Formats: sequence, C-alpha cells, structure tokens
Amino acid sequence: MNERYESMLDWVQSLFPLVTPANITPASSDASFRQYFRVRHEHTSHIVMDAPPDKEDCRPFIAVSNALCELGLQAPRVLETDLDKGFLLLSDLGSRQYLAELHEASVEPLYGDALDALGRLQLGGDPDTELLPPYNAELLEREMELFREWFLGRHLGLELKDAEHKVLDRTFACLRDSALEQPRVWVHRDYHSRNLMVTERDNPGILDFQDAVVGAVTYDLVSLLRDCYIAWPRERVESWALIYRDRLQAQGMAGVGDDGQFLHWFDLMGVQRHLKAIGIFARLNRRDGKPGYLRDIPRTLGYVLDVAGRYDDLADLRRLIEEREIPARLLS
Repeated sequence: MNERYESMLDWVQSLFPLVTPANITPASSDASFRQYFRVRHEHTSHIVMDAPPDKEDCRPFIAVSNALCELGLQAPRVLETDLDKGFLLLSDLGSRQYLAELHEASVEPLYGDALDALGRLQLGGDPDTELLPPYNAELLEREMELFREWFLGRHLGLELKDAEHKVLDRTFACLRDSALEQPRVWVHRDYHSRNLMVTERDNPGILDFQDAVVGAVTYDLVSLLRDCYIAWPRERVESWALIYRDRLQAQGMAGVGDDGQFLHWFDLMGVQRHLKAIGIFARLNRRDGKPGYLRDIPRTLGYVLDVAGRYDDLADLRRLIEEREIPARLLS
C-alpha cells in the first residue's frame, strides 16, 4: 500500500467510517495522472478521483461538472472535495462504457443519445462564457505539433527535411484556419466511446470533461463519429454528421453552412484531432510508459490518410506519410 493510496483511504474513511480496503476497487485510469476508485458502502457506491495536486488541478473538473449538470447533462456530481490533497468524491455513473457496448444493433440508439446530449451542450452553452478558455490558434497549433515532435520525431525517429517541415507547417495552418472559421460552441474535447457511459437514465454519462474549451462546432462531433477506438463506414458517418447539422440549424444555430461546407469542416477538424491524438499516443508510450495506446495509431492514421486523399490542401501531407512509409513502420 503506497503513501498516496493510504492518504486516499484515510480521507474516504473520514467520510465513511465503516469502509475498509476491501470496499475500494480500481474503477479506471486515464491518459493523465488521475486515477479513479469505486467505493462501495451500505447499498450504494461512489467514485473517488485521485488527482495529485502537483500534477493535476481539480478546479476545472469541478467547474465544468457543475456547468454540465446545470445544462441537464449526466456528468458525475462532485459531492466532497479535498483540493489540498487532490481528492474528489463523485457520484458513480457505473461501468458500462460505450466502447464495450457499441455494435450494429446498439449503435443507432447509443449514438442517438450521445448526439442529443451533444446538442444540449452546444446549443445550451454560452460561447462567450468566461468559464472555458478559447480553442484558439495557439492551442490548435500546439496540439498538432505533438504529431511532429512525439510521433514522427521521438517515436519513429525521423529527421524531417526542410521541405517536409514546410509541408507540415502549411497543413497545420490549413487545419487551424478551418477550425477557427466555424461557429463557436462548448467543446468537451474528448467526446468519444471511452468517455461515455451507458446509463439507465439520461444516457449517456459523460466523463473526462475538465479540458473543455470554446471552439469549433464539429470538434466533438468528429471525436464521436470518427472515434480513435472504433470505426464505422464513411457513408454512415457522413449521414450522422449531416443529420446532426440539420438539427442544429433547425434549433436556431446560425452559420453551420450547407452540407458540403459542414462536411469539409468536419473532415479537416478530424485530421487536426487525429494528428494530435497520434502524437499523444506516442507521448503516452515514450514519456509515460503507457504503450497500450499504440495499437490505436493505425486506425487513427487511417482516418488521416483517407481524408487527406480527398482534399487538394492535404495532398502533400498524404504524400509525406506515404513516401516515408509510415504505415509500414507501424507494423515493423
């Protein structure tokens, strides 16, 4: 039993004196330094979030949790806090992760619920709020640089030529500008099958929202529909995306464009997100000793290649990836 766990146990027992270590089990961990434990007592259970204060700030989690609940969304409620130690007691949304339950028979109702919840987030959140930071040019570019530094450089060990750096510079600028011209909404920023829980009421339960920002309308949509962890046919994904766009427009959102414009934004936003995700997966392996995410890189890179093959502005990116034989390197 390490010191951090003992401190968490002491805190839990101050709230629930009859709880013993046997009542506490790991609930999940994520790509950050946070850990989650399920605490069972009497006839109920709660989640304890362990976020070491020297590595994680709990305050954004608390603020966004409260905001999501006010919008009528199913987010974990913060019941008790010890910010000095980095512990939160949360309501328990269960253990039925979307990823484990998505299949041909379930995808329509599950995605239907997820898109309903996303609509409440995007139509209900004030884009001029001071609660959430902007998804601005600096942040968009910093995210894409993870692909250059951590995936191409540190993971694959590639030394890029000047011309290849220029290709990435032009690509990143194109993707940045496309994101910035879209309608601004609240963006969860990780709205995908590992952060959505199947719940009996107000489905889905929404997790891992503390990095929320105000940004592009297609960001969370592409996170869900072109998920790094599960893939669906392109035609079906585009149909879902356009049905969602029509819903936004019918409910009063201005500036969502026609079908062609919206799908263009959707595609390019996906490439921005997937370049970032590939960089993060590589960093998790090399810096944090979490190699499990490497298995998701081929699927994620596949999205990039597919979209880049359909847009002239991204043709050089596809050529760079192919000439450097990056898909083959992932298999070696």
